[in-house]
Amino acid sequence: MTDVRTSGGSGTATRSRGARQGRWALLFLAPWGIGLVVLTIGPMAASLVLAFTDYNLLSMPQWVGLDNLTRMFGDPLWQKSIQVTAMYVFISVPLQLAFALLVALALNKSVWGAGFFRSVYYVPSLVGASVAVAILWRQVFGANGLFNQLLGLVGIESSISWIGDSSTALYTLILLRVWEFGSPMVIFLAGLRQVPVELYESASLDGAGAWRQFWRITLPLLTPVLFFNLVLQIINAFQVFGSAYIIGGNGGGPANSLLVYSVYLYQSAFANFEMGYAAAMAWVLLLVIGAVTAINFWAGRFWINYSDQ
Repeated sequence: MTDVRTSGGSGTATRSRGARQGRWALLFLAPWGIGLVVLTIGPMAASLVLAFTDYNLLSMPQWVGLDNLTRMFGDPLWQKSIQVTAMYVFISVPLQLAFALLVALALNKSVWGAGFFRSVYYVPSLVGASVAVAILWRQVFGANGLFNQLLGLVGIESSISWIGDSSTALYTLILLRVWEFGSPMVIFLAGLRQVPVELYESASLDGAGAWRQFWRITLPLLTPVLFFNLVLQIINAFQVFGSAYIIGGNGGGPANSLLVYSVYLYQSAFANFEMGYAAAMAWVLLLVIGAVTAINFWAGRFWINYSDQ
């Protein structure tokens, strides 16, 4: 009987101690939970309601149902922003990933100063989206900018403002995106370090050259990392704002050639005070990003090779 009572008392003490630990855990998680509700879930729910209203910040929201959605499909600027954003995403992301993989392959070699160059090449990802870099980019690709001066050194005289020309402005923004290759490069480099060296040694003994080793060994084993980078960079590219806004001269650039979706959303909300319309645009962007991500996950089943398969 004594052993039973002792055992029961020990179990009660353990449960009491577990309950106290649970309360402490909830207490420490409370700031994060409050921030999640107040700063994320709450604003998202409010924007979803505002998406069905006519709201200008100065008067009470007026319910308009699906009018904001139908207005989008007849809005030429919205259609232009879709076109510009699609070009930006589907040109810049592949170029950025290809360049990041190329640099990662070069830095994966055991050469002197590789660690230093890894750090240097990562810097553009840290500062690329800053206002200062965007302003500098405007100067570099201006009519009297550094780019035209470099062309002059090789005998190509040019006085074109690459930022001010509607046919080239978007490509300067794409080039800035490619220049921010540091983050995917580091992830590629981590993936390359996981490829077994024995596979390359066996392939060399069989007479496979570097090019064949890349296509038959490196790239297939790197597909999970490539998929991760692809999804992440597509999501980020869809949300580009700061660099496009600054390079475009606080607007859409020449002939709205830099009017990416987020810039037009900002103009609708804070220049035209059409908060309801901007909220509807934001939710459409969320749905588009979600759809593209879902398509990537579905298509990934056909080309991603995992090591345990």
